[in-house]
Amino acid sequence: MTPALSVNAGRPADGGRPDAGAAAAPARFGASPKVQTILVIDDDENLRDTVSLMLEEEGYRTVQAAEGRAGFEQALLLRPDLLLVDLRLPGMTGVEICKQLRAADVATAIIVLSAVGDEIDKVLLLEIGADDYVVKPFGARELMARIRAVLRRSSAETRRVMHIGDVEIDLERRVVSRGNEEIKLAPAEYSLLAFFLHHPDRPLTRDMILNSVWGYSCTSNTRTVDAHVLKLRQKLESDPNVPRHILTVHGVGYRFLP
Repeated sequence: MTPALSVNAGRPADGGRPDAGAAAAPARFGASPKVQTILVIDDDENLRDTVSLMLEEEGYRTVQAAEGRAGFEQALLLRPDLLLVDLRLPGMTGVEICKQLRAADVATAIIVLSAVGDEIDKVLLLEIGADDYVVKPFGARELMARIRAVLRRSSAETRRVMHIGDVEIDLERRVVSRGNEEIKLAPAEYSLLAFFLHHPDRPLTRDMILNSVWGYSCTSNTRTVDAHVLKLRQKLESDPNVPRHILTVHGVGYRFLP
């Protein structure tokens, strides 16, 4: 059995890593010129140090944050390749970090770390934007396997430019076009479209969409979602009356098919 990473693991002989510091991965012959960066957000210093050291030995660059709000701000600033974020954090929870990053159209891959006994809705975590989750204590091999799998998926997906039929969405430039003509979207319409793009082929409730895109959840305001979906269909679907991409799931909400 692979030994679990201990949150009380011994500190490195040099006295430990500086707080929220970044360390470059050691040079390797034949390594890719782009070193992938992983942001570790956890209020347990020993766990941060242990995980960061393991990642650096595997050739990754790491950045640390001990508090949720600081980690969220670093994620916005650095746009790392992957976030490892604890579920329970001071300042801002892991769930809030996921929701706010996706609402800001940050496509960074996210793995949530949760302790045994945490009341966690794993389906909800994935629906609000987490790519995977790992329960503590976890084994080093398991964590590395999940990290590599998530990074492979995020690299393989062309997240910067996506297509819906003959419509092209440039996520980096926030430009939506059909052929040579730009399709003008209001900010809320674009945010809703980006949410659909990152949650394909799954049922999405109106409350879930409201909470993730507009930042609140209230059943009396679910018509806001319906109104914006109608506008997106009119602008993106070849036949808005018979949509092929933004589908209604009766009694639930919507399902997006690229």
